[in-house]
Amino acid sequence: MKNVTITGWGKCVPQSVVTNEDLASVIDTTDEWITSRSGIKERRISHVNNSDMATLAGKRALAAAGLQPTAIDYVIVATCTPDRQIPSTAAYVQTKIGAPHIAAVDINAGCTGFIYGLSMAHGLIATGAANRILLIGSEQISSYLNLEVRSTAVLFGDGAGAVIVEASEDDSGIKSMALGCDGDGADHLTVTGLGTELVGADEPRAIVMDGAEIFRGAVVRMGDGVVAAVKDAEWELEDVDLVIPHQANLRIIDAIRRRIKVDEDKMYVNIHKYGNTSAATIPIALAEAVDEGRVEAGAKLVFAAFGAGVTWGAVAFQWGDRVEPIATTDEELPEPTQTGLEILIANQRVLQK
Repeated sequence: MKNVTITGWGKCVPQSVVTNEDLASVIDTTDEWITSRSGIKERRISHVNNSDMATLAGKRALAAAGLQPTAIDYVIVATCTPDRQIPSTAAYVQTKIGAPHIAAVDINAGCTGFIYGLSMAHGLIATGAANRILLIGSEQISSYLNLEVRSTAVLFGDGAGAVIVEASEDDSGIKSMALGCDGDGADHLTVTGLGTELVGADEPRAIVMDGAEIFRGAVVRMGDGVVAAVKDAEWELEDVDLVIPHQANLRIIDAIRRRIKVDEDKMYVNIHKYGNTSAATIPIALAEAVDEGRVEAGAKLVFAAFGAGVTWGAVAFQWGDRVEPIATTDEELPEPTQTGLEILIANQRVLQK
C-alpha cells in the first residue's frame, strides 16, 4: 500500500465579518453570552456561492503544491450546504478550477466530512484508483441560520479549506484512521425544510440541534478518536506535536484536551475568528497552522471531528518536509456589496418565504 500525504493547502474565508456585537443588534444576546458559551467572537458570512469559496481554496492548495489543475484526477468536496441538491458542488468546482472531465463528487458527513474525505482519498490513492486528489471542505451555513433561534444562530460561519492529497515518496502521510457513525443520533443535529421526506411539507429551513447531546458526544467521540488514532499509529500521546480538532465550541475543545491530557499549546484553536464552519474547520485550521509556523517538517498531527449523523473520525498524520507553499495565487473573491449582517438578514427573508 502506498503512503498517502498532503502536498498543498489553502483556505478561503469571505471578507464580511459579523461580530458578536453585530448579532446583538438583531438577536437577544450579548458578546459575553456568546463568548462564554462558545469561545466565538466573530464569524465570516459569504456573499458568493459555496462552490466559489471551494474553488478559491482549491486554487490556493494547487498553487501551494506547485500544480496546474490538469495535474489532478479527482475532486472531492465535503459539504452539507451544496449550491444545489443536484448536481454536486464538486461538479461546479471541477469546471471553475479548469480541470475538465476528471471525477468529481460531494460527500456529506456533517462536520466530520473532511475526515471522511481523507479516508476516501487514502483508499483511492493507496489502491491506485487515483493519483492526485483535490479534497475540499466548504460550507455556507449562513444560508440555514434562523436568527430567531439564538442557540444556533450565533455558532456558525462560512468558509472553505482545501488540500492536495497524493502518494508519498517518504514516510509522511496518513498513519491511521478511526471513523464511525451512530445513526440512532441522527436527529440530534439536522436541518429541517430540505430533502425528499419534506416534499409538500410547510416546514421552514433551519438548523435543529440538541446541544447537550452534541456536546457530550463530541467530547467522548473526538477524545476517544484521538487516543485510538494515536495508538493505531504506534505513537504515544506525548509524541503528538499538534491536535487540530473540529472547531465547534471552545468548551468542547477544552473538555477534549482535559479528557486526553494534552497540553493547551498542542491544541490548535481558531474558533474565535470563524465560528463553526462544519466540514471546513479542519482544513482551514490546518492551512492556518502551517502558515503560522505551528507545523514543522515531520510534525506528528492528529485531526479529529464530530458531526451530524452522528459521525466522528480521527486521523494520525505525519507531515512531510515542506512547510512553505511552492507558489501562491493572487485570486480573491469579489468584494461584497453588503455587510455580513445585511446578508444574514436578507437570508431570513428567503427562509420565511
